[in-house]
Amino acid sequence: MRIWFGCDLFAWLRLLWLGRFRVGWRQARLLGTGTVLAAGHTFLRYAQEGLHGRRIREADLQPPVFILGHWRSGTTLLHELLVQDPRHGYPNTYQCFDPCHFLLTERLIRRYFNWLLPSRRMMDNMPVGWGRPQEDEFALALLGAPSPYLGIAFPNEGPLDAEALDLDGLPPGLRAKWKRTLLWFLRAVAVRDRRRLVLKSPPHTCRIPTLLELFPDARFVHIVRDPYAVFASTVNLWKTLNRMQALQTPHDRGLRERVFETFNHFHRRLDATRELVAADRFHEVRYEELTKDPVGELRRLYDRLDLGDFETARPHLDRYVAETARYERNKWQLSDAERAEIDRHWGEVIRKYGYG
Repeated sequence: MRIWFGCDLFAWLRLLWLGRFRVGWRQARLLGTGTVLAAGHTFLRYAQEGLHGRRIREADLQPPVFILGHWRSGTTLLHELLVQDPRHGYPNTYQCFDPCHFLLTERLIRRYFNWLLPSRRMMDNMPVGWGRPQEDEFALALLGAPSPYLGIAFPNEGPLDAEALDLDGLPPGLRAKWKRTLLWFLRAVAVRDRRRLVLKSPPHTCRIPTLLELFPDARFVHIVRDPYAVFASTVNLWKTLNRMQALQTPHDRGLRERVFETFNHFHRRLDATRELVAADRFHEVRYEELTKDPVGELRRLYDRLDLGDFETARPHLDRYVAETARYERNKWQLSDAERAEIDRHWGEVIRKYGYG
């Protein structure tokens, strides 16, 4: 299975166009499967619109909580912790991987098709399931909105939709489409879940101005982690995703350089835009402190962002922490040369956060 099999026909054709139709010969059989599935998703998307369109358009959205941070900085862990609060909702894996018609089909798929998913993520052994929290960025990509994640399908072609990282460089029409798509998707999620949504997508780190246009009272949590671990884990992430999800055989040339460049861009962009957020709407967490004392760190986060009575969430957090106490995190060994290279590229961020 490829995540691209969740595209509707318009998104599927846009993806192939951006990738210049350079599908690898080993992956050529996916073209027919993807096209047939995309046609089916398009039909079901219009069916869902006919049956639920009014409910989607009228759904109320509470100001979301946006989790920001570079890939492999602990955003998934923070997402899992925050959604233990019964007052918090989230887009789940099925909704993000099949966003065109989940109001029609989710119950069926979640009941009978769990076998389509692995039980664990290959890059970090985190649990996987249709009902678990997921990145809304996947839904945007599969609905045809501009997204840097499209580059996973064609990793040998360089970045695709690179302007979608910040959104500022997009033509006005595409930027408006991105905003409409995000609102449509979140409202569709809210049709069945009216709680405050907690959203995790690393590219949102670069989108604070646009997110504030849509949600002026949103909360933002930024998580940082030891850059040496982030580098090794991020390279492994993209190699794994490219191998599993690409529509061509990846060669991974230039991957390390893109990781270095994107990390710096994330931090420069965040530094340039975080002051747009009111002080009581922005909080920063260190991954190392979160893993050492998750309940204490979440208490401080709740107090800073005024997320309500922490004691309501406390028993659910305690149970989750106890259930995951034996989770083994990846450990990365770097050579002296690799550490020196990371210092050279990311020294400013390393010194800023005291990881030197």
